[in-house]
Amino acid sequence: MKHNDSSEEQSRLNAHNKKEANWKKWGPYLSDRAWGTVREDYSRGGNPWDFFPHDDARSRVYRWNEDGLGGISDRNQYLCFALALWNGKDPILKERFFGLAGNEGNHGEDVKEYYFYLDNTPTHSYMKMLYKYPQNEFPYDDLVAENKRRDFHTCEYELLDTGVFNSDDYFDVFIEYAKAGEDDILIKISAVNRSQHSAPCHILPTLWFRNTWSWGYPEGPMDDVPEKPVMQKIDNQHDFSTVKASHRGTGDFYLYFDGSTELLFTENETNTERLYNTPNVTPFVKDAFHRYVIKGDSSAVNPKMTGTKAAGHYANIVSSGETMTLRLRLSHKELTEPFSDFETIFAARIAEADDFYQNLQPQDLENDVKLIQRQAFAGMLWSKQLYYFDIEHWLKEERGVKKYSRPVYGIRNTDWEHLVNFDIISMPDKWEYPWYASWDLSFHVIPLAVLDGDFAKRQIVLMTREWYMHPNGQLPAYEWDFSDVNPPVLVWAVWRVYKIDGAATGVFDTEFLKGIFHKLMLNFTWWVNRKDPDGHNVFQGGFLGLDNISLFDRSAPLPDGGHIEQSDGTAWMAFYSIIMMRIALELSKSDPIYQDTATKFFEHYLRIAYAMVDLGDKGVSLWDEQDGFFYDILHLPDKIIPLKVRSLVGLLPLFAVETLEDSDIENMDVFTRRMKWFIHKRTDYKGHMACMFTPGVGERHLMAILNREKLLRVLKYMLDENEFLSEYGIRSLSKYYKDHPVSIKLGGNEFSISYQPAEADSGLFGGNSNWRGPIWLPINYLIIESLQKFYHYYGDELKVEFPTHSGNLMTLAEVALELSKRLMKLFSKDENDKRPVFGGEEKFQKDPNWRNMILFYEYFHGDN
Repeated sequence: MKHNDSSEEQSRLNAHNKKEANWKKWGPYLSDRAWGTVREDYSRGGNPWDFFPHDDARSRVYRWNEDGLGGISDRNQYLCFALALWNGKDPILKERFFGLAGNEGNHGEDVKEYYFYLDNTPTHSYMKMLYKYPQNEFPYDDLVAENKRRDFHTCEYELLDTGVFNSDDYFDVFIEYAKAGEDDILIKISAVNRSQHSAPCHILPTLWFRNTWSWGYPEGPMDDVPEKPVMQKIDNQHDFSTVKASHRGTGDFYLYFDGSTELLFTENETNTERLYNTPNVTPFVKDAFHRYVIKGDSSAVNPKMTGTKAAGHYANIVSSGETMTLRLRLSHKELTEPFSDFETIFAARIAEADDFYQNLQPQDLENDVKLIQRQAFAGMLWSKQLYYFDIEHWLKEERGVKKYSRPVYGIRNTDWEHLVNFDIISMPDKWEYPWYASWDLSFHVIPLAVLDGDFAKRQIVLMTREWYMHPNGQLPAYEWDFSDVNPPVLVWAVWRVYKIDGAATGVFDTEFLKGIFHKLMLNFTWWVNRKDPDGHNVFQGGFLGLDNISLFDRSAPLPDGGHIEQSDGTAWMAFYSIIMMRIALELSKSDPIYQDTATKFFEHYLRIAYAMVDLGDKGVSLWDEQDGFFYDILHLPDKIIPLKVRSLVGLLPLFAVETLEDSDIENMDVFTRRMKWFIHKRTDYKGHMACMFTPGVGERHLMAILNREKLLRVLKYMLDENEFLSEYGIRSLSKYYKDHPVSIKLGGNEFSISYQPAEADSGLFGGNSNWRGPIWLPINYLIIESLQKFYHYYGDELKVEFPTHSGNLMTLAEVALELSKRLMKLFSKDENDKRPVFGGEEKFQKDPNWRNMILFYEYFHGDN
């Protein structure tokens, strides 16, 4: 869809992307969780959850980034703003979202709050979110104890299960931001009492500096040692209160509080007395507001009204159904009437956000679908975070002191000393996964490209920068182990973002494509050299993002010294090769030299595709002719064992497909000549895959691992409701294994796998790995896209049963559309006016204040 440049938001975005303005200087760049992260872990045992638990977070200063409730910060995260709340009953101030550590949840780490990202624009000119805050004591201990009591086979114990929302005893706390300028942000906080009785509500809008002064060396863009910044109360005769915040990196900012309010000040310094029983460096420490509001300790805050952390304290009794509304303004300007134009600006930004999405969304979409999509876009934009991690410094530090005091061996990421990250990055989830993962990011940039192509392209480029990419060409995986191997989906993201952005702007960014292509060449070479040790064009890679989908942990040493020839690893590399060829052909249109490289990737693709059916010319195949499916193969010293489990591992060869128009290779004489020579030289390759020289619909040419016969056999399984096909998409493991689990004995141990439609009963990968049945949307997206490509070649002539055994025939385009509809059914209201995503939770299904708050999970139950 082509962008409408006439909208105000698109104009702001264009100005930012052309560097004519800096509209994204401020955004939702705070994490939802900074405790329990690898970056903050300086323990000898290497357990971040134990080293920095939630209970320490209110008192302990972070080293690498900040978290907050519905917060914002500048791009360098020098200055931060977020909310703190107290209901008069909680044991601690609510300054951040609570959740279970990885060793506490019966299915691993899990946030135990209800908050919803409702709206956002690409420049963050308008943002809105909702937090549901109980009026009764938050059940911290109950959530921990009950989830610890439950095992893998039991559902998780959620906040609604505790009864704390019974009788609607809670506040809906809406947090909204509207930009009056690049450094001028209006803030509105509205706490709605949903209960039948009055209730106390303490709101503390909080401003603080990230502690950049305690670590002994400069950081970010500052060239010299940063001075300690300062906040102070500004006395005035106006009907508002003011805090001035001065920092060498940001300049002066003023936080204006509408009306009179109590101002509190302290330092963003660790309370070492509470945590370590050692004297504090200052009497005013990070948890001062908690102690002042809840403990009544007036000595905790600085009476001189100065510090590095400040808050306004609003305390009201809110009647049933009433709303407590606060207005604030954070601006670099000294304003005498900061609230005179407040409502006008807010109304304008909301209208401009509506206009932006009205132009973006097809007009024939149902209103409910528009609501779902807009909240999905909001979630993507809210999930940006400043990610700061300097491995060299991290390896030398011990609790913020620069020294070599920890054992060098056994520490994470010691071979990534080059890595320096200080960027705004799209996170998988700012609470559960407040760190980037390169293959997750590759999926994120697809919807982000629809909103903001420039940001999507920058995310891709970041992953290949020399301070990200390893010198050997590997892309960083994630902070728990940057050396883990992610599927090479980034190449697909490059091509898709190039096409989406070009269609939207009318300009195809070949400079972006060319620059990233050369970096991907380095990464492709790493794959070939490191993950094909035998040189047979059959690849390994460990779990490859699919965690526990196998009988074994594919990242760990295998029983009896064996190794696995991976069907998915090999298919991913065919996928990589064919898209690299496609990109090279695109670049050849303006520079014929790329035809040579396109030919090389064409050859790689054919060799890999052939190897899947004949490993190293040894007659061993990942394709099982009897079953009509691809499997991994376990190589032991004395035998070869096909791991006959029908999972996504065997569906992934579908992805290695591309169609070419005659116009794509028109005037590509070098490529065409060498392609024909190679096929003539290796005629045996043609019999095992789709033949590129057999024209299809519109004289298109097909490159695919699956020829027509193999495609039909694989789809027979994939579209069978007793196997992969769910009412809501494609499962990750065949449902057949519900009643027919697979077991194998090796090295004196028994390994088994069965269909588990929701949470797995496996402790692999922290206990929250669920690839044995659930539906994963990104994989379904690739399946749908692959079916569309096959349709472009076969057209209406090829039809398959959908579902299998139904007798109902559909084209592959119709199958792709039906799968899309099934995925949308997860979120859309059904004939009973319920959303399947909410399952049997009546609060979400029926309550008007909950039923349109969409949650976008990582995976979905394979049956319901």
